Amino acid sequence: MVENITILQLNDSHGYLESHPEYFWIDGEEVYKDAGGYALISSYFKKVRKEDPEGVIALDNGDTIHGTFAAVKNEGKDLVPILNELNFDAWTAHWEFAYGPDKLNEITESLNYPLLAINCYKDDKDELLYEPYKILEKKGVKFGIIGIAATIVDKTMPDSFSEGLYFTLGNEELPIYINELKQKGADIIIVFSHLGYPQELKLAEEVHGIDILLSGHTHNRIYEPTIVNDTIVIQSGCHGSFVGRLDLEIDKGEIKGWEHELVTMDKSIKEDRAVKKMVDDILSPHRNKLNTVVGETKTPLTRNRVMESTMDNFLLKSMLNETDAVVAFSNGWRYGAPITPGPVTIEDLWNIVPVNPPISVCDITGKELKEMLEEDMENTFSGNPYKQMGGYLKRCKGIYVYFKVENPPGKRIQEFYIGDEKVKIHKTYRAAFITTQGIPRKYGENREDLKITTIEAMKNYLRKNSPITIQLDDNMVPI
Repeated sequence: MVENITILQLNDSHGYLESHPEYFWIDGEEVYKDAGGYALISSYFKKVRKEDPEGVIALDNGDTIHGTFAAVKNEGKDLVPILNELNFDAWTAHWEFAYGPDKLNEITESLNYPLLAINCYKDDKDELLYEPYKILEKKGVKFGIIGIAATIVDKTMPDSFSEGLYFTLGNEELPIYINELKQKGADIIIVFSHLGYPQELKLAEEVHGIDILLSGHTHNRIYEPTIVNDTIVIQSGCHGSFVGRLDLEIDKGEIKGWEHELVTMDKSIKEDRAVKKMVDDILSPHRNKLNTVVGETKTPLTRNRVMESTMDNFLLKSMLNETDAVVAFSNGWRYGAPITPGPVTIEDLWNIVPVNPPISVCDITGKELKEMLEEDMENTFSGNPYKQMGGYLKRCKGIYVYFKVENPPGKRIQEFYIGDEKVKIHKTYRAAFITTQGIPRKYGENREDLKITTIEAMKNYLRKNSPITIQLDDNMVPI
């Protein structure tokens, strides 16, 4: 007998509680429409579950409770009632570790579904911190569900994220757990991961026995699933703007057919009133503050390009405005929904940098700058997906780099300028940055955290220059 099962995926929602501007490509132009919000996501989940109460599996790939002011204000705890209302079957994690492992454990214990990760270990015991999998039976079909957390938590993130922990890729552990689940009678193996789309495609190619792989981390909008080694792979955008839906036909424990849809969470969906009230209760104490207009932009501020972005150019200009630095760096963060032309609010600024760190400065040599950027290029463009550790390319201001993407590690940069002068290897330059993702600790000397925070710096820049016009500088150029 053929059984119909629906899998719902949410990935990289980044704490966006309400609808927000999202970009769409139409006839070669970037167009902005409102999308997302938990009231819409919940409504859609309930609609699908009502259609087939016994046949739905919902999974969350992580980057869920961090990324906006409302999410970080109470270290993700305020989102718990909403997430419990959505009633996922499991989740895994990445930015969730920003609050520290102990705080994440507290949140995990308050959710009505488990955090799964086959690759997160306790340093002192080499034991898994979380369960590696769960078995879920739907309509007589047994699903083995395996979680993989982000591997970069202890590699490129601040040390506090992974205190007492270490992370692997999970590629060596995965075949072991697939075999274990098969021995326990699992018919269908679902892996949901926060490694990133390139890494997960390689994983699916190497590891046999994965029926479905739900991908996360890299914010890909997959409209047509990729089939690798008989594995169906999907990813579903970011910021809660989309939900991935995979409808399966299963006969005698095997997938005989499937249909997929990347569903936009837009005004065509009616809001869930109960969840809307939960969102309002979280935001109402802060709305006056968050809705305060602090300036205006004439151009869209976005973060959806690999080499550079207008959002980060605004951020970097603000940092340089507060320092005597000649160059500035922020990390290649992917999160941050578009800010459309018009008023810029406090909430917009928090969405750009929800951690709101102090601006830092250091002295760094030309040699170190080149080494740092070569390392970042390898993290971003490595030919081996397992070595890709970055988000987008590190964001820079004050420098101009011309590079060969296809060259081997350490050999990509062809030309390197600060202003109109070629970088001198032994010269020392003053640099501004935020967090160790901007400039890792192994680079530079005389590191100092200034007394001004990133949000204050952006407010100051707007105060002096509003309305702002921010363009792309073409300062990181593949040739």
